[in-house]
Amino acid sequence: MNQKKFRALLVSEENGSFERRIVTRELTDLPDHEVLVRVLYSSLNYKDALSASGNRGVTRRYPHTPGIDAAGVVEESRSADFQLGDEVVVSCYDLGMNTPGGLGEYIRVPAAWVMPRPAALSLRQCMIYGTAGFTAAQCVARLVDFPVRPEDGKILVTGATGGVGILALAMLAKLGYRICAVSGKAEQAARLTRLGAEQVLGREEAVDESGRMLLKGRWAGVVDTVGGPILATAIKSCRYNGLVTCCGNAASPDLTLNVYPFILRGVTLAGIDSAQCPMPRRRQLWRRLADQWQVDAVEELVEEITLAEVDGKIAAMLKGRHHGRIVVNING
Repeated sequence: MNQKKFRALLVSEENGSFERRIVTRELTDLPDHEVLVRVLYSSLNYKDALSASGNRGVTRRYPHTPGIDAAGVVEESRSADFQLGDEVVVSCYDLGMNTPGGLGEYIRVPAAWVMPRPAALSLRQCMIYGTAGFTAAQCVARLVDFPVRPEDGKILVTGATGGVGILALAMLAKLGYRICAVSGKAEQAARLTRLGAEQVLGREEAVDESGRMLLKGRWAGVVDTVGGPILATAIKSCRYNGLVTCCGNAASPDLTLNVYPFILRGVTLAGIDSAQCPMPRRRQLWRRLADQWQVDAVEELVEEITLAEVDGKIAAMLKGRHHGRIVVNING
């Protein structure tokens, strides 16, 4: 058995509070799965911040290494599907939740979780997209395939400065859709406009508190990343036969709503799950991400940090002081 040591961010519970620090681990500390990957890049997601702060709804047992995204090189494989030196991407499933994740120099995972790196993307680019980009691609795919066409009307994108929202906005703009973006960060309005938003609303403008059962139909489609009152208002504001995709609950997991948008306007609410998306569908969406949906200004959306800088970024993310995407250069 390889006894190589490696660095990882470890979250430990100390006297009822949670502490994050970089530690040295051994490969024997990793679970006994088929594929060992040397991680070169990871990313930082809101779910990682929750795991790193002791959220038992994300991670049941500590100590633990978060990181739901990883991109790197295969170093050992007991699977015929992967060979030494293959460049691969692992995201979602249980990685970084209850399985040691990508915020460490090595992961060992089931072969069924591993995807070959898309040919048109580098490992770093894969992590710029990561789970956030994959989730955004799922939302875009549901709209495109429904179909909601650009000529059908505007698309509302909520949480537009977050990882999912900003990438969904950029992809939809590239495909010719007219977009209204919602963000609580007024200072980011100019950036959202540059990325393709035709209109930018503050959070308070996106919530209707009148109690009306239906609102004026404004949106042909919605990408909602926050849930709660903003999602309820968006559903009631959809046009006839509109499609609402729902992938987040940062504002609230609760949805206070009546049935009228669904039975009078034929609105469809589509839940988006990335964690358990089947691998054939996953590969198909990554091909679209790497091809016609690849964001031209993607470098504008990313900040690259080292493993040692992750702790500070997690604290900022939990306080809502984050926008865009964070790529972690594990060896940087």
